[in-house]
Formats: sequence, structure tokens, C-alpha cells
Amino acid sequence: MVHRDMSNIASVVFLFFGVWLSACCGSAVCAEGDGATAADDASPALAEPVEGSMVYKQVGDRKLRIDYTRPAEAVGDSPRAAVVFFHGGGWVGGKPGQFLEHSKELAARGVACFRVEYRLLKGTPKNTPPITCTEDVSDAFRYIRGHADELGIDPNRIAAGGGSAGGHLAAYLGMLDDEVRDGVSRKPNALVLFNPVYDNRPGQWGNGRVGDQVQRFSPSENITADDPPAIVFLGTNDSLIPVATAERFQKAMQDAGLRSELHLYKGQKHGFFNYKKQPGGGENYRDTTDKSIAFLDSLGWFDQTN
Repeated sequence: MVHRDMSNIASVVFLFFGVWLSACCGSAVCAEGDGATAADDASPALAEPVEGSMVYKQVGDRKLRIDYTRPAEAVGDSPRAAVVFFHGGGWVGGKPGQFLEHSKELAARGVACFRVEYRLLKGTPKNTPPITCTEDVSDAFRYIRGHADELGIDPNRIAAGGGSAGGHLAAYLGMLDDEVRDGVSRKPNALVLFNPVYDNRPGQWGNGRVGDQVQRFSPSENITADDPPAIVFLGTNDSLIPVATAERFQKAMQDAGLRSELHLYKGQKHGFFNYKKQPGGGENYRDTTDKSIAFLDSLGWFDQTN
């Protein structure tokens, strides 16, 4: 049985704002080094971001949480843009903290960030499709958007981001037909995707679990003109996602009239973008983060948050 812990939002919102107030009382394919540069001027640096956590649903005895990192200054008249991150791990592993450093950087520029815990497929048969994963991220995204007023965010400026299997989940929300519940959409307004496994056709990663349900789970097979703009990062030596797969996705986005950026990193392998790959993040973390910030800034998200 699945049910939401709706009483949790009151205490979380009190903490969210209480600490906050007290703190203040176009389409492109680019090779590494090309395209957008660091977005230092996207918005001024703010005070140290504030961390917290909240429960978005309960399955049996297990409470599923959303960790957040948000700007430290008080809520003004203009609600914040937001990014909801989903961690990678092949749907069987990983932790929400994968995108903690990304969250801190975005929050320092005025964007609220959320990192979602979702049920994993660890211990299930290898042909088990990621149904619980997609259910959980859908519920989490709707929970955040449904409580946008309390969380001080703009429901029309919420991006989904993720890496690998988490990139699949973010793209799933962006490309699959929307499922509106209680008047709340699960469809993000932009996508930030790090080596995403967004093509699950036969011969592509994830098909062993998706099987003959490609149309149900594969973002690449569901691109339509109402989908959000996207930025994608991929290493050319990624063993899970061939460059041709990313180029196919890019072309489908263009054919649908959608904005999409594909940034290729020569010689880089799967997971090259992670902060922990090198001390202090390294150049790949730095470059992909700067390009993500520039992408969101180009959508006007930073201009509206100040």
C-alpha cells in the first residue's frame, strides 16, 4: 500500500522558512570546451545555502525523503526556480547525495534544489522493469510542484536533472505523456541530463529490464513538441551510451522543434561529470556545471530569481 505523509509538510515548511528567515533577519552539438562558458554573471553569489529534508510519501513502513538545498535569504515577492535531481546507479544503487555539490552551487545563485530518494530494484529479477522508480519520481515531482507556494518556488520553473539511470528518470518525466493528479503535473519545465540512459530499445542499455515495454519506459521513443528543452552531457568513451544514441536523441528533439544541447567530452567515460571523480570536482565537473548554469540562465531563470 502506498500513501503520502501529508502531515509532514507543515513541520518541514516551518523549518524551511524559519531557518530561511532567520538567516536574513537553441539546439547545438558541442565538443568539449565549445558552447556556453561559465555563468559567473548569471546572478550574484548569495549566503551559504541551507540544507534540510522532508518526507514525500510512505510505502508500508518506509518513508521516502527529499533532501533540499535552498538559498539562505528570505523569501521575497518572486518565487525561486528549482531543480529536482535523481541519482544514478542503474536503478539498483546510488544515493541522493550524488548531486549535493551541484545543489550547493545552484542554491548559491538563488535556485532551490531537491534530491529525491526512490525505491531501488536491488535484489529483484534482472528483467524487473523500473516501475517503482518511475512511480516514486513522479510522486516526488508532483509533491514539490504541489507545495510550490510553501516551498517558495515557481511551479512553472522546475527542472528535472539526473545522471545515468537518474537521467533516464528525469527524461522519463519530460518525454512520457503527463499524468496530472489532483491538478498537479509531473512534467518538468527543463531537463539537465548527465550521460542519461534515455534510449531503452533492444541493444541499448536498460532493455533487459524494459523488455517489450519500450514505448512505456523509453524517453527517446516518446519525444513530442510539448516536451521541455534539454541539455545533455556525454563522454565519447561511455560504454553504456554510444555517441550515436545521443545524436539520435538530439535529432529527434530538433525534428520536434525543441531546443536541445548535446555536449560531448572527448575520451571521457560513464560518470565523468561527478564531483568525486577528482579532488575539488575537477575540470569535467566544473565545465558541465558551468554549462548547466548557463543553460538555465538562458531560459531566464536566474534573472527572475533576484
